[in-house]
Amino acid sequence: MKSFIVIAALALLASGPARSQPLVDPNKVAPEYREAAEKRRAEQLRQRECALKADLEKVLPRDRTAFLNQCLDAMAAKR
Repeated sequence: MKSFIVIAALALLASGPARSQPLVDPNKVAPEYREAAEKRRAEQLRQRECALKADLEKVLPRDRTAFLNQCLDAMAAKR
């Protein structure tokens, strides 16, 4: 049992940190896909802004999805 714990700890230490999806760069895609990339980047920025608001307001993990959906809906209504 002790060796299992040691192996599990080593496996966790050896794995790299989880990374979020990087922002789309419209300048690095083919011209025919640039418009879609610009829309995706705008959506990613809105999602990040709402996630930051959730962090600042210290929203509980169980309520985070509802908060993010409400935030994104409010941002869409403003446009």
